[in-house]
Amino acid sequence: MYNKVGYLLRTIRHLHVCGSKLGPSFRTAMRTYTLGISRRKSAIQSVNLRRFLLNVPPWRLESSLRLLSQKVPVYSKEDGTVQEQNATKTLLDEHVQSSSSALDPLEEDRSVVEENLVVKSGRSQLQQFFDDLKKCTSPCDVLDLVSKSAISEKHCSNCFTTMWMLTKKLSEDQKHYEKQLMVEHPAFMQLCQRLMQESRSMWCDDLVYSLHAVLKLGVPQNTRLVQTLLRVCQERLNEFDDRCVSVVATTLVTMEKSRNVDALQAGLQLLVEQRIPKISNIFMLQSMMKCFGKDAPLSLKRKFEDRVLKELDHLTPVNAQHMFSALAAMNYCSMPILDASSNKIIENVPGTPFWQLIRVLKSCSILQYRNVVLYSAIANYVTSAIYMWDTKQIVLFLSAFEGLRFRPVELMDILAEKVTSHPESLNLKDILSVLRVYSLLNHVPKCQNQEFLESLNGALNKYLTRISNVDLLKAVYSFCILEYLPQPALSQLLQEDNLNELLKSDGLNKEQNEMMLHYVNICLELDSPPSFTKPATMFIKKLSSPLVSDLPEVREALLKLLGDERMFQQNIQLPHDYNIDFEIKMDANRKKALPVTEVDDPADAPDIQRVAVLCVPPSAFCFDTRHPRGKLAMKMRHLKVLGYHVILVHYQEFKKLKTEEAIECLKREIYSADAFPVSDVNLQDNV
Repeated sequence: MYNKVGYLLRTIRHLHVCGSKLGPSFRTAMRTYTLGISRRKSAIQSVNLRRFLLNVPPWRLESSLRLLSQKVPVYSKEDGTVQEQNATKTLLDEHVQSSSSALDPLEEDRSVVEENLVVKSGRSQLQQFFDDLKKCTSPCDVLDLVSKSAISEKHCSNCFTTMWMLTKKLSEDQKHYEKQLMVEHPAFMQLCQRLMQESRSMWCDDLVYSLHAVLKLGVPQNTRLVQTLLRVCQERLNEFDDRCVSVVATTLVTMEKSRNVDALQAGLQLLVEQRIPKISNIFMLQSMMKCFGKDAPLSLKRKFEDRVLKELDHLTPVNAQHMFSALAAMNYCSMPILDASSNKIIENVPGTPFWQLIRVLKSCSILQYRNVVLYSAIANYVTSAIYMWDTKQIVLFLSAFEGLRFRPVELMDILAEKVTSHPESLNLKDILSVLRVYSLLNHVPKCQNQEFLESLNGALNKYLTRISNVDLLKAVYSFCILEYLPQPALSQLLQEDNLNELLKSDGLNKEQNEMMLHYVNICLELDSPPSFTKPATMFIKKLSSPLVSDLPEVREALLKLLGDERMFQQNIQLPHDYNIDFEIKMDANRKKALPVTEVDDPADAPDIQRVAVLCVPPSAFCFDTRHPRGKLAMKMRHLKVLGYHVILVHYQEFKKLKTEEAIECLKREIYSADAFPVSDVNLQDNV
């Protein structure tokens, strides 16, 4: 037994000796077996080894075979008997020796010791290379090491991965500089060529990590290197374990569509559909969900959902954070998964990084997932740890909350104080974001409202010389919603050349610009104080056709409350392009409704009070409140200027009320408080 092992090891050792004659590819194939790497060998590597062992020309193995035969005695007819006797004696001696030493410490065969030395030497060289690789501080250091070392496919993968890790945390300018030096290094092309040559014989994980690192280093997708790696991944896809599949999925997310990318993604989808029931790693499932994205078939999305639901007991805070972005990538709103992930995040909000919180909020917006407990937990944490965030981070939080229609009052008050105290800390982008958030959420700080708006106006004035007309229009529009007219910005906006440029835009941009200019004009007419100087140029928009809304539940309740159709009007179009769903005319004390035909215009009849009933959708309010958002608040303000008493009806909730409840709710809002005795019905809770 020991002789057989000895002969086998000596054969491998002698094959190593003649490695220089057989070439580097043979050494690469043999290294896999002699180093004893504990991984699953690919079929390609096994074939390559057999090919080299079976197809080596005899003259190349001549010296090796001669070495193996040196200790074998030559057999001849003359001394055959002597040889047989010697052989018999040798076998007996070996048997006696093995029997006598059975209980003694084993002595290693000399050939085994020599082979161990060869293996240890190979391992020490490999370890030395990786030790040197860890000491590298830049991609060029890695390439310098490559240029003076004999590298294998294992070295290739680790070199590319190390270069990516070294550039990962650099600033954009530093990344650009280091990548430029890397590409210009003479060893870089050599390393790329070696990676292409070795790609089909690499371990699967080395292959996928190499593809990932190459793309992260900025190698163009249409290069031969990247396309070769993509094709090899297609060929060896069935060899990939779950981790390799996850890495490929993560890589494909960042790649542009192409023939090889589409083919690999299609193959990956077929493979994943078969393996989903056996994948228990949530992170891997999330990587695959992001890879297939919103274009994944609904059946695949449901398979992902079912598998994740089975693993919810193992959900970690980090898994919960990434689950939002994974579902958002698929545009698939799974309420059970989102609720479970929300609970995990709520429990661990203080340990969640800044950007993960932002991604969670943005994913909620994409998925239209409404969870006031989650929003409040994040807002309360940001408010309590306000010292941790700079102004720009707070602005990003508020922008994300605005996308969800969520109004964190305390946080917005704190930012208003910061802006009032240090307006110079805001750049133009921050100013526009702050104006947009506060105007759309219709938030007026409890104290220092005027000082806050004046601080923003002063900060904006510093950028008037270099602000674009579109950004200027957005800023002025936001100011107008907040009932503040910035004189310098308005004067610049309404210059004829600037107006012409804004109105020359095409399509949707032109419509948006016209809409904002229209409301700026209305605010100039209705909100400007007598001391305000109006610009000479004014934008006048053509009146749109009146909106016809059918609101049968409200109409029926008004009929039963007022008793006659002549007591109210529906779909009233006002000047300034405002529309009213229902108009009721009453006496000045709002105790009695009057027929429409019996009253004159309110301007000529000061004892008449007009009531405007506006039926609004949930999107017109801040989330989970009855606080009107910016555009609705501006409309209410202007209707009051025009002489109306405004009533808001939350139409979606109004439809759920019984007839008696609906009538009682409208009665309490339309008539004055002393017109009827107090009822238990609270409009704030029902309408």
